[in-house]
Amino acid sequence: MSEATARPGERMTAEIAEQPRVFADLLAQHDRIAEVAARIAERRPRFALLAARGSSDHAALYAKYLLEVLLELPVGLVSPSTTTLYGARPDLTDVLLLSVSQSGGSPDLLEVTESGRRSGALTVAVTNTSDSPLNAAAEFGVDIRAGQERAVAATKSYSATLLALYLLIDAVRGGSGEHARALPELAQRTLDTTGDAVAEAVRRYRFAGRMVTTGRGYSSATAAEAALKLAETSYLSARAYSGADLLHGPVAAVDSETAVLALCSAGKGGEAMRDVLDAVQERGADICAIGSAADAVRASHRIGVPDCAEEVAPVLEVLPVQRLALGLALERGGDPDNPRGLKKVTRTR
Repeated sequence: MSEATARPGERMTAEIAEQPRVFADLLAQHDRIAEVAARIAERRPRFALLAARGSSDHAALYAKYLLEVLLELPVGLVSPSTTTLYGARPDLTDVLLLSVSQSGGSPDLLEVTESGRRSGALTVAVTNTSDSPLNAAAEFGVDIRAGQERAVAATKSYSATLLALYLLIDAVRGGSGEHARALPELAQRTLDTTGDAVAEAVRRYRFAGRMVTTGRGYSSATAAEAALKLAETSYLSARAYSGADLLHGPVAAVDSETAVLALCSAGKGGEAMRDVLDAVQERGADICAIGSAADAVRASHRIGVPDCAEEVAPVLEVLPVQRLALGLALERGGDPDNPRGLKKVTRTR
């Protein structure tokens, strides 16, 4: 079907559905990722820095939790403008610099990576374009293997980036990717079983004017990605907060006119969301809980996903989030494949 005759949301719909296959393909490349991990382990970095933009920035936030929890490395998120605008050149000897970019063509990330390598960093590019300038600039590269992504809103490339980062960081600690092995099957089950609950959420929130997204721990990354997806596809005024930050001031702006999307997967992060959602519900907000622990929290609506290890939960819980953004965009008369005023193109091959 040509671009002119494509139905609204057709590309985003197809790419959401591809994700179980993408996960299986990526898991089949575990040995290649483990080779890069072995080089990182040999160099024994003293801390890590993450450079990213947009959806990749949310994937980097997920990686921050993985690095701090699984490897117990201190981690920082790079502000690219300190290099590109201000010319800062800190000493990065014995530092791991992970540059995350689906296209691998971001000029500022390229400059950060080149500068970091000259300053002594161990540079690793995580991209969906193996022959990109970013891969050429970095010492090592990890290919997320999501294939061409034609939808404007990143879906399969985002979740594949999460999985690639998990496999890489888990392998640095000597892991075999055991917790990720079932993800293709669990992802397909998530897509097969959450359709009705997502459709009901679309009906509930189709007239919402503003939404807060929130999560704790690993799921903080999904909350951030959810706000971006809702804003860029449905034009919702969506703001993401960690559950802890939400209670430190912003909760005062939550009321009965506020829709709250809460990520609640089983584990320490999901458990920590109980008090957050109790406080939010007392303010009269309409809460949609998404995750494997959705049934265990106070919420107006729930979208459950299969159980898995907490450290890989963001790979699954983002799937109904993507479908919710897609459904809301269509219900509100938009086309998420051609959002108005959005010029972003993810350059992948």
